[in-house]
Amino acid sequence: MDEHQIYMKLSEEKHIPKSDILSLLRTYNCYHEGKNFQLRTREEGGELILEGLLNIYWGLYRPIRLQMFDDNERFCLNRSSFESNNNSQIRRTAPAGDEEGVQEEEDCPQLLRTRSDASFMRVQRRSNTHTAGDLQRLRTHRFSINGHFYNHKTSVFTPAFGSVTNVRVNSSMTTRHVLNLLLHKFRVENKCEEFVLYMVHESGERIRLRDDERPLVTRVLHGPCEKISKIFIKEADLGEEVTYDVAQYIKFEIPVLDSFVEKLKEEEEREITKLTKKYSALKSMIVHQLEGKAVTSDRV
Repeated sequence: MDEHQIYMKLSEEKHIPKSDILSLLRTYNCYHEGKNFQLRTREEGGELILEGLLNIYWGLYRPIRLQMFDDNERFCLNRSSFESNNNSQIRRTAPAGDEEGVQEEEDCPQLLRTRSDASFMRVQRRSNTHTAGDLQRLRTHRFSINGHFYNHKTSVFTPAFGSVTNVRVNSSMTTRHVLNLLLHKFRVENKCEEFVLYMVHESGERIRLRDDERPLVTRVLHGPCEKISKIFIKEADLGEEVTYDVAQYIKFEIPVLDSFVEKLKEEEEREITKLTKKYSALKSMIVHQLEGKAVTSDRV
């Protein structure tokens, strides 16, 4: 490592030259010009710090548990607040992958329910026709927390797969810090250790962000375009890395993949035959030499 060069930490073991980061940052901010996702820089103790919003996509397969109450705050769900939250939820719903629908303010967190949650869809459709009895049941069983709905009958919630949220972070925050921030933002009761972050590429390559890695720096290194790569939150025991060598074959049809496997088997067999012949010849030479030395020693 050049002593005269200034480096920025990506992880405990890996550092990136500051000049490279600044060059990538100019491209990053140019891409997000006029949007809230431009990153700011500051110096702290002689170290360059980046800070701003980081998009994270939900990639969970299992429900998560949400707190019934937002810390010490009490929630009162009346007709007007319920309809207001409901309308806000509908307006902010966007198809997965549609960058124009990505929210740009971390002050209004959203957790979109999956379509399989029939009770939630029913509430959306009938939001303008609640009777007094309906409202009483909603007061008893549903609360609006930070823009999403919690049903304490089931005590669980599943974010829509591929939906996006964001958190305000800086380049000194590790993966663990970012996960804790995200879970705290949505008042998730699950432990941080149950989740991991992955950088998922359009090609199918999937790289896990290590606990000591800086996700914001990783985002800048991979570029600003989220059609090419996205950061996903996934279950720690369900996620699996996919290398580039494997990812390049994922999109092929099964018959094509079968032909690849067959050719690899043929190549493997050729290599085995070649090595077998080579070592058989070497073995014969060694045996011949040993036999020759044995004959010489007998004569002596």
